Amino acid sequence: MATSPEQHLQKAMAARTARTRAKYAKLGLSVSSRIDRTTQAMLLRQLYLAHYEGRRFARALEVAVQLIRLQVLIDVAHQDAARACQALGDISQAVGHLRLAARSSPASRRAFHLWTLGSLLYLDRRYTEAAAALARAARWGTTDKPLYIGHMTLARCAQGEAVPRIDAVIDQLEAAPCGNGYGRFILGGLCSHAGRRADAIRYLEAFIRRTSSGRIALAIALEGELALARRTLDTMRRN
Repeated sequence: MATSPEQHLQKAMAARTARTRAKYAKLGLSVSSRIDRTTQAMLLRQLYLAHYEGRRFARALEVAVQLIRLQVLIDVAHQDAARACQALGDISQAVGHLRLAARSSPASRRAFHLWTLGSLLYLDRRYTEAAAALARAARWGTTDKPLYIGHMTLARCAQGEAVPRIDAVIDQLEAAPCGNGYGRFILGGLCSHAGRRADAIRYLEAFIRRTSSGRIALAIALEGELALARRTLDTMRRN
């Protein structure tokens, strides 16, 4: 039987449901013995995930704010707060948290936060701002650089800019490991702009299928992309 905060944390991380995850996270946080700040932060993050997976976004945001105040993995805490704000429809606050995440993160995570910021701005149709954030992500990126370049190119296409060598951008992303998963969404959009209808449909269908059948938290976080992918497919199939 779990008795220490660390044991409760292990059970929370292994939980198969949001309810079980929340149960063990709360048990770990309620122990009478002193909890080190790192363990406390990890337990709070499990509680955040439980609320987020259960679509209790206001409560998830409250926990994320606690994490920020704890000053442990502060960039991750801002990222979590941003996702909760986005789910609540508060895009302005979400953007603010992502900017803070990028500023407070170590170099190894800065590209990811800038990419997430660019993704949110893209979904909000703020294409010029999105392209700028994604360009910064590409400068900081390493193995995922083709994804960031592809997303930046997609934002430029969306704002009506004529983008040369779009097929070369597509080829580069197709050949990279980051072309899987979220990369399918980007490839679908790029192929649509490049007039490659069959490829666009194939990639968008693959993105929808994989994301819809994956982790609950990921599917919730990507609801905007899923909706856009479905709208794009509907438009292509009607034409």
